[in-house]
Amino acid sequence: MEEARYLKLADKTFKRVMDAFDAVDPDVAEAFMAADVLTIAFANGVRCVLNTQRPVRQLWCAARASAWHFDYDEASDTWVSDKNKAEDLFAVLARVTKQEASIDVAFR
Repeated sequence: MEEARYLKLADKTFKRVMDAFDAVDPDVAEAFMAADVLTIAFANGVRCVLNTQRPVRQLWCAARASAWHFDYDEASDTWVSDKNKAEDLFAVLARVTKQEASIDVAFR
């Protein structure tokens, strides 16, 4: 994948995450950006970090002691885990948010 396409897809994904957290009470969970890093800070002190990995054209996510690497899948138009290809980025973010903040977040 060309870098311009990768960056466009990553930007679109980050915007989708930021938009989802705009609807969440910031005292419960808040998302913010700094350069190529999107951080979700939960009220319990846990942080979920999503960042670009340009050399390998992936998005990486980490929360607590877990980490995931996601490749873009053209067929499904989403970022899928490079380990099992069955888990997508938004499902992981929704699960982490549910675990850390006991809320459901809709990524539209």
